[in-house]
Amino acid sequence: MPLPKPSEAKPAKVKPAKLKSTKGQPAATSAVVRSSAARAKKPRSANPASAQQVALQWGVTGLVAGVDEAGRGPLAGPVVAAAVILDELNPIKGLADSKKLTPRRREQLFDEIRAKALCCSVAQASVQEIDDLNILQATLLAMRRAVEGLRLAPKLVLVDGNRLPVLSVRAEAIVKGDALVAAISAASILAKVTRDRWCVEVDQQYPNYGFAKHKGYGTAVHLAALQVHGACPEHRTTFRPVTDVLDRASK
Repeated sequence: MPLPKPSEAKPAKVKPAKLKSTKGQPAATSAVVRSSAARAKKPRSANPASAQQVALQWGVTGLVAGVDEAGRGPLAGPVVAAAVILDELNPIKGLADSKKLTPRRREQLFDEIRAKALCCSVAQASVQEIDDLNILQATLLAMRRAVEGLRLAPKLVLVDGNRLPVLSVRAEAIVKGDALVAAISAASILAKVTRDRWCVEVDQQYPNYGFAKHKGYGTAVHLAALQVHGACPEHRTTFRPVTDVLDRASK
C-alpha cells in the first residue's frame, strides 16, 4: 500500500512519539509531531538543546525531518548534507552521532536508513561554492538542498547545530542534535558515509594526498603532501593551509 501524503496522514493510527532516550541512544523523535503533545500533563524544562522540548513547543501535526552535515572542517572536497524523515512504525536500532560509530557500523546503518526511512535526501555544496560563499554559507546551502530534495514535505525540520538554513517550513536548531534526535543521527550517518565514499573515490584520482585515510582533514600526512605536491583541484583554496601553499607557488 502506498504511503499517504503528509496532509492525508491519520494521526489516530500513529503511535505517540517515544521521546525518552535509553542507554545513551538518541531520543526517537516521532515522524509525526502530534498536537496533543502540547497538552502534556507535566511541563518540560526549557532547555534549547532538548529534543523533547523541541517536539512539544510547536504543537503541530506533520512529518519531522532531521538534518545534519559532514565535511565542514576538511581542506578538500564538498560539504555534504542529508535530510531524513524516519518511520516510527519501522524503527532503526543503534542510531547515534556518526562520529561515535565505527566505519563498518555506519555503512550498515546507511543501508538500513535508506531502506526503512519514509524518505531521505542527500545534497552537497561544491568546492567552488565553498570558496565563493564561505564554508558556513555553503553548509547551509547544502542543508537547504537536502530538505528541498525530500520526496515528502516536512512540517518541521530539526537541524544539528546552532544555525539554520533558509527554509520554507518551520525549523529548529539543536546543539548536539545528532546525539539527541534520532532523525538527525540518521542524517549525520547518511552525510558522513556519502562524503567518506567520495574521499575513497577521489583518492584513486589523486593518490598522492591520502584522501581515503584522512578524509581531507589537515593531518600531518595531508599537510606534508600539500608541501610536496601542491594543491589539487579538489582542495579548498580559501582554507589557509591550501592558501599558503598556493601563495608560495605563485612567488
